[in-house]
Amino acid sequence: MNRRHHLLGAGLGLAATALAGLATPAFAQNADDGEFAILQARYGTESNHADVTDRLREIARRDRRVRLTNELFGVDPAPGRDKMLRIYARDSQGRERTFEYPERAWIDGSQFTGWSAGRWGDKGWNGGWAGTPYRDGNGQGRDSGQFTILYANYGTPGHEVDVTRRLRELARQDEKFRMGNDTFGVDPDPGRTKRLRIVTREAGGQERSFEYVEGSWVDGAQFRGWRRGDWGR
Repeated sequence: MNRRHHLLGAGLGLAATALAGLATPAFAQNADDGEFAILQARYGTESNHADVTDRLREIARRDRRVRLTNELFGVDPAPGRDKMLRIYARDSQGRERTFEYPERAWIDGSQFTGWSAGRWGDKGWNGGWAGTPYRDGNGQGRDSGQFTILYANYGTPGHEVDVTRRLRELARQDEKFRMGNDTFGVDPDPGRTKRLRIVTREAGGQERSFEYVEGSWVDGAQFRGWRRGDWGR
């Protein structure tokens, strides 16, 4: 009887081990199954920035979540100015999206495909740091950005509100502003970090989204008609 119980226990143990062996690769396989494939990463300001795609790939292989600093990339493209990291990515439908992280923000790689494996980056992609900076006090070059805003939402996935009208008001007042709950007068998802998502259309008709995490600076230089407010569906 004892021998039978011993054999039965051994069999169950082997079965559990086999199942665990099957489960581990499945978990590893899904660990990097984010929604967006990274094309390029740039760090700096609108007029002074550096390609940090290779460096970000090295960082991603070590950490899934990192804090953004000059030391992280080993470069300061615009000394004395607040900088941001822009990650240009593409989803499974071929739509491009830009993610923006202000200096000292936390970057979570879970939403990017192949993050820790470093299976991303497209050296042939030339989207770069889009937008035309403002030029002089007479307004030459103003409102001549590359993207036309269609609409803007603020919140978290599944808990968003349309803030297009409020964004238009802000754009008429400021070229650049820092955004959060107070900016839009609403908190769609209390206790969670929210983001502003601006959906735009390029001259060629392709849609592109820009995302700004709560507390980020929003610079309207890259959006056509920003100050005039003649945008939004």
